[in-house]
Amino acid sequence: MAKPKTAFVCTECGADYSKWQGQCTACQAWNTVSEVRGVSGGNSTKGVRGIRFEGYAGSLSEVKSLDEVSLAEQSRISTGMQEFDRVLGGGLIEGSAVLMGGHPGAGKSTLLLQAVCQLAAQHPALYVTGEESLQQVAMRAKRLGLPTKDLKMLSETSVERVMQVAEAEKPRILVVDSIQVMHVAEIESAPGSVSQVRESAAYLTRFAKQTGTILFLVGHVTKDGSLAGPKVLEHMIDCSILLEGSSDSRYRTLRGIKNRFGAVNELGVFAMLEQGLKEVKNPSAIFLNRGEEAAPGSVVMVVWEGTRPMLVEIQALVDMAQGSYPRRVAVGLDQNRLAMLLAVLHRHGGMHVADQDVFVNVVGGVKVNETSADLALLAAVVSSFRNRALPQDLVIFGEVGLSGEIRPVPSGQERIYEASKHGFTRALVPKANAPRKPVEGMKVIPVTKLSDALSALEEF
Repeated sequence: MAKPKTAFVCTECGADYSKWQGQCTACQAWNTVSEVRGVSGGNSTKGVRGIRFEGYAGSLSEVKSLDEVSLAEQSRISTGMQEFDRVLGGGLIEGSAVLMGGHPGAGKSTLLLQAVCQLAAQHPALYVTGEESLQQVAMRAKRLGLPTKDLKMLSETSVERVMQVAEAEKPRILVVDSIQVMHVAEIESAPGSVSQVRESAAYLTRFAKQTGTILFLVGHVTKDGSLAGPKVLEHMIDCSILLEGSSDSRYRTLRGIKNRFGAVNELGVFAMLEQGLKEVKNPSAIFLNRGEEAAPGSVVMVVWEGTRPMLVEIQALVDMAQGSYPRRVAVGLDQNRLAMLLAVLHRHGGMHVADQDVFVNVVGGVKVNETSADLALLAAVVSSFRNRALPQDLVIFGEVGLSGEIRPVPSGQERIYEASKHGFTRALVPKANAPRKPVEGMKVIPVTKLSDALSALEEF
């Protein structure tokens, strides 16, 4: 009989300790170390530890020199949705493990069910549901009008049972919804705990690697938007994607957080309809649905998402503070960076907004993480503060440094060409991003300092 083993694991990062302590030394979090109980691995052949999966190609212990490794490009399987394929790096790869996270109700199960129902017509697929009954999944598929003849379903929360069925059915695509409800019999903690989530994901990922099965794991997120469970889960899988979108918005964004087979921070846009999630092939068009009349505090910027540029509108509202402490609110942007840029605007732009409430919003629910939005943000703030509207055919991007310099951003010329395709005729950009050859129908205004940019805005 295996000996019980007690360990203390951090619920935030998954670090192990031999005894309890108040602070995790790995992630510096307090009161996150909890006791978990399991069994030692030993030579036990029971449960999932002793399973040898069929279809295992090659030996892990085989040694090769680097020049002997095959450079043949791995074949990809299309999901039938171009936006989904874009985030995955071009499609699905055999033996890959994909983790999809998102808030409850974001559409994770709906998106995967749509994709798997289409793929099941050509590739054997198994959908394991642990949170919903088979009838609930069938009702959703019928409501969405999906083909259900070829997709095989299983309602199970035991990892051992899932692997037994998968070995018998030999699916090419395996979906586990969700990893938080799966449990391993050898671990004595409750499903959803650190040890259960980690061990369940490890066994399922091992099965996918040894059999060449495409594995989808569905995971929930916490209130702050991070994936529930240990952070070590993100190191086990090959691709981590996050489905974002508020309940009052019809649009959902699928963002690539980690991808060993493609670009990270790739963005796919979907619209939530009665027929399910429908891909939006031209996201810039929906994010640029502006009014006919120009309004103060509104400007269009070009952000770079993964491998493509995207035009979004940023709005700012500057008003006299109603209380003793002026408010700084940023939706879709980093609030700390907003405070920093306002200080740069005061020091190097001569504009005092310390007694003003400043509200900034990125239209459409898009979250902008790159610094190319700095110049557009300040332009929107200046426009609202002076109550002067900027031209609707103007696009702005660029990074603003602490000394007031306008720094270049990656793929600047591609951003200008994308703006030109959507009918913009003027662009305020860093001087280093100005194209060497004139862009037809586009007047490019290069600037090197914040004072130059403010002078250019005065002329509009």
